[in-house]
Amino acid sequence: MQLLDGKLTSEQIKAEIAEQVNIIKASGGKVPHLAAILVGNDGASETYVNNKVLDCRQVGFESTLIRLDADVSEAELLSRIDALNKDKDIDGFIVQVPLPKHIDETRVTLAIDPMKDVDGFSPASVGRMTLGMPTFISATPHGIMELLARYKIETAGKHCVVVGRSSIVGTPMSILMSRNSNPGNATVTLVHSRTPDMAAICRSADILIVAIGKPNFINESMVKDGAVVVDVGITRVEDSTRPSGFRLVGDVDFDAVKGKCSFITPVPGGVGPMTRAALLMNTLKAQSMQLQK
Repeated sequence: MQLLDGKLTSEQIKAEIAEQVNIIKASGGKVPHLAAILVGNDGASETYVNNKVLDCRQVGFESTLIRLDADVSEAELLSRIDALNKDKDIDGFIVQVPLPKHIDETRVTLAIDPMKDVDGFSPASVGRMTLGMPTFISATPHGIMELLARYKIETAGKHCVVVGRSSIVGTPMSILMSRNSNPGNATVTLVHSRTPDMAAICRSADILIVAIGKPNFINESMVKDGAVVVDVGITRVEDSTRPSGFRLVGDVDFDAVKGKCSFITPVPGGVGPMTRAALLMNTLKAQSMQLQK
């Protein structure tokens, strides 16, 4: 068993991006600028956005964090998005989700200029990804594909099972893994809560990508010997033995499954850091696209 080390790989990617930023600075070019809108004070969102700010600082990007109260009106949020769309200094931006219940996330997503949609959530981005056209790929699938590529995981002709059909992870992963590309060219099965005998399908997977949001859902009986396992899930579980009072676990029972795998991502330290690295890659791409407009 070998770990697919997202933490190590993301640091390598950030070093590569920092080198490109140094070249941009040396030539007098515009430094990439990523903005984020954070609504309310959700703990997980706060941590994630703060980490993105630190990532920007590490690679030499400019960053802007816009904090809005949880009771901000949808109209005010849309106004802030419109201002970022028009701000030529901002290359890309994200609106951190989840949003308060009184705000329509679909309306917010549609309001973001696809040229600045570094989260890759807009219909334009998703449509271009589906057609295999150049676009922003949502950060988690992008990060997973980059991890598979850098570890030289053979995907062509393999059976890939994706567990979970969310529009952010599961569905785009199924499309990306089936495309005529490397990584890609896999035969893909997408399973979900209504799939009969999910365990049997998972056992047939050469590559198992799990994004279902249920801690330790995948056990050793659901994993084929020698499979590559990518665990997207991360959940806080109470643990009185930890100073924090909790521990982080994935959708895969890591200790039970690791002995059967050829490769597996840890939680934490697997997909999470790659998601953040992919956002930086998208921002660098956005800066290049803005210059070509």
